[in-house]
Amino acid sequence: MLGDSPRFDRWMAHHRTDTPTSSNQPALELPFQRWFKFKEAFSPRFILDCFDLMGRAPRRCLDPFGGSGTTALTCQFADVQPATIEVNPFLADLIEAKLSSHNIERLQRDFLSVCQNHSRRKPNLRKLFAGGPATLVEPGVKGRWIYNREVAQTIAQIRLSIDELAHADSRRVLRVALGSVLVELSNAVVNGKGRRYRSNWQLRPVKRADVLTKFSASFSAIFEDLCLYADRNCREFQLLRGDSRLLVGKIGKFDAAIFSPPYPNSFDYTDIYNLELWMLGYLDTKSSNQSLRRSTLRSHVQVSRPLEAKPIASTRLRRLYAELSAIRGELWDDRLPEMVISYFEDMRLILADIHASLESDGRVFMAVGNSQYAGVRIDVPKILADISENLGFEVISSHAIRSMRTSAQQGGEHDLAESLVVLAPAR
Repeated sequence: MLGDSPRFDRWMAHHRTDTPTSSNQPALELPFQRWFKFKEAFSPRFILDCFDLMGRAPRRCLDPFGGSGTTALTCQFADVQPATIEVNPFLADLIEAKLSSHNIERLQRDFLSVCQNHSRRKPNLRKLFAGGPATLVEPGVKGRWIYNREVAQTIAQIRLSIDELAHADSRRVLRVALGSVLVELSNAVVNGKGRRYRSNWQLRPVKRADVLTKFSASFSAIFEDLCLYADRNCREFQLLRGDSRLLVGKIGKFDAAIFSPPYPNSFDYTDIYNLELWMLGYLDTKSSNQSLRRSTLRSHVQVSRPLEAKPIASTRLRRLYAELSAIRGELWDDRLPEMVISYFEDMRLILADIHASLESDGRVFMAVGNSQYAGVRIDVPKILADISENLGFEVISSHAIRSMRTSAQQGGEHDLAESLVVLAPAR
């Protein structure tokens, strides 16, 4: 479909073909994708697979869970107008930095200015990170901390220097450059299940000079990609920041939706990215943290908020709720049955808004995964298919595209499936 586009072929030259396209692994070194290692993303090839299933490239494509911007960026290369929504403010800046047109000369000048002038700032770390996790900066709690003091001081100096730049475009790109190295500079590692301390982190020296070195290398990669790929087929985009449950209805019409929502697996994805959120100033108080967490799908119980007490109109979901309720005492949190039905109610609201705005010849592609609690399988694709049919969709297909591990508590085996559900307006 896009084989006659030299700029697209050049972008995809580093795309591996030996792993599932619903995983981000094939595209980790791809220009733009290499800016920030976003584990939950799918690959650009997955978007093209969806276009092939449509039999054409859509005119306008929505991703209501923007993540690192893979859907929107691939759409730009494919000459499709992208529309996307992202609740995480750092990830929203990452998306906008990828999709925007940039004044390259000004961006380079602003980067040099930050490098030359950041050391003049004298941040008060106690005040700057007063609302953050107690272990964020040395001395931390009980001898454990994420950043040693001199590293945190240098990160803060660069951040404050970025904040003082006159142009929002430069501020956004340079925050992304700094954000992309925060995990490397820390005593922690982050994966899809959260954050943990590195092995022997106390013996791992990270110095002040490492901050500027890694920040500069990150900016160099970003700058190179922006220079090489400024000529994408489509430069338009629409990005809304906030809760997808409230914003899908404000996007306007589209003829494709391609997305992978959070799964009902009780992972709090704001926690996975909290180093970027706190160190870059997107969060500065406990209340701002709570507000962000409450703006996410009810796919976890790590934050207190109202949960549904009755399953929605799906026989399969009602049976699942009864099964989970019967073993409530065996669950690691007794709110999990209500969390599960709340998750599907949130997805019902989003799918209803998608149905209302989808063109009559449009398609919806959802990459969704199963979950499991105390041996009870949450068959997410089938329940979402039930909900979609009740909303006026026809289920075109639903098939497994990748296997996933259960949690360690469930045995850690590859016995959960990730599936692609394809929907169309019922005729």
